[in-house]
Amino acid sequence: MGLTVVEKIFKNHLIDPKEEVKPGNIVWISIDWRTARDFGGANVVNNLEKSFKPPLIHDKKKTMFTFDCNAPANTIPYAVNQHRCRIFARKEGLDVHDVDAGIGSHILIDHYAKPGMIAVGTDSHFNIMGAISCFGQGMGDIDIAYIMKTGRTWFEVPESIKVTFKGKRRPNIAAKDIVLFLLKKFGSSGLLGTSVELYGPEIEKLTIDERITVASMGTEMGVITLLMPVTEITADADAHYREVHELSFDDITEPLVAAPPYPHNIKTISEVAGKKVDTVFIGSCTNGRISDFAKVAALVKGKKIQTVGYIVPATREIYGKMLADGIVQTLFDAGFLVSNPGCGGCAAGQIGMTGKGEVMVSTSNRNFAGKQGDGEIYLASPETAARAALTGELSAG
Repeated sequence: MGLTVVEKIFKNHLIDPKEEVKPGNIVWISIDWRTARDFGGANVVNNLEKSFKPPLIHDKKKTMFTFDCNAPANTIPYAVNQHRCRIFARKEGLDVHDVDAGIGSHILIDHYAKPGMIAVGTDSHFNIMGAISCFGQGMGDIDIAYIMKTGRTWFEVPESIKVTFKGKRRPNIAAKDIVLFLLKKFGSSGLLGTSVELYGPEIEKLTIDERITVASMGTEMGVITLLMPVTEITADADAHYREVHELSFDDITEPLVAAPPYPHNIKTISEVAGKKVDTVFIGSCTNGRISDFAKVAALVKGKKIQTVGYIVPATREIYGKMLADGIVQTLFDAGFLVSNPGCGGCAAGQIGMTGKGEVMVSTSNRNFAGKQGDGEIYLASPETAARAALTGELSAG
C-alpha cells in the first residue's frame, strides 16, 4: 500500500530503515532543523548542560535560537533568558536570530526548511511548517534539548485525513476565511491527532503567504500537522486515509470571524456586523506577511482609521519590503502604529494587549481569555480587520 505525505516524510527520516511507517507505530527519526525560541530557550540550555556531557550539539549548522515571543525583551526575566541563550550560542558556535529578526518559524520557512524536511522548536504553532510540506512540531524544552544533543527523536505515526476543496473561491474570501471555515466544519477536535492533507484546484493556487495563514491554525484544530502538498513530495495514489472529506467553496459566501472565546466559535461577518471595535491588531505568524500588509494598505490608503491600530510584521525582511514599497508610510498616514517584527500581542508579550471591556479584531490564531489581554478578541482576516479599523465596527465592507 502507498504512503501519505506524512508517512513519506517519516520513512525518509527513519533511523532504522527496516521500521514500518504505519499509523500507530512508534518510529525513531532524524531531525533536519532544531530550534528554540526565547520562550523555553533558556530551559533548553539548562537541560543540555545539566543532563549531557560535551559535545552538547549534534549538528551546529542545523541548530539555532530565535527570539520572537518578547522581542525586544520588555521584562527582566525575558531579557535574562534571551541573554542566557546568547552566551550558550557563542560558546557552542550556534546561530542566533535575535530580537530584530522576527518570528522563528517564518525565518525557517523563508531560508532553511524545504518540502519533505522535519523541523522542531519550542513553539506550539510549529506545525505551520506544513505550509511547504515540511513536518514541523512544537515540543517541550526537555525534548528539544535531547534532539539538539542527538539529532533524533521518536514519533507515533499519525493517521492521515484527506480534505479536498471543490468549486471556485470568491474574490472576497481570504485565506484566513478558509481556515476559519475548516474550524467551523471540524471544530477543535474533529481532526484531533491526525495529519491533514489539503487538496483542490483553488488550494493549489494559494500563495506561500496564504498557505502559511491556513497551516498556522492547525494547532487550533488539534491536528498534528496540516500539510499542503507540493510537487516535491506528494502522497501515493494508493495511500490510505482514515477519512476523506470533500468541501466546497460554494459554502464560503462571505468573510468569517472567530468570536470570543474560542477559535472554533465561527460566525459570518453578517452575524456580527455592527459590533463596535476599539482596537485592531494585524500581524502574528498567521497574518504577518508582506501580502497581508499590502492588502491592508490598499484598503486604508488616503483614509484615517477610527480605532487604535497595531501593525506587526513577521520578519525583518518583510518590514524592509514594507518600507521600500511605501506600505509603512501608507499605514502610518492612516493612523496605525507600526512595530518591530516579532509575535507582538499574540504571544501576550508586547504590542497588542487589551484591557477589560476592550473589543479587538485580531489576525492572530487564538482568542481565549488572556491570550491578548482581558478584552474580547475576534479573529479575522487582514481585510476584515482593516475595514473594522476604518469604520470602528465589524462590517462586510
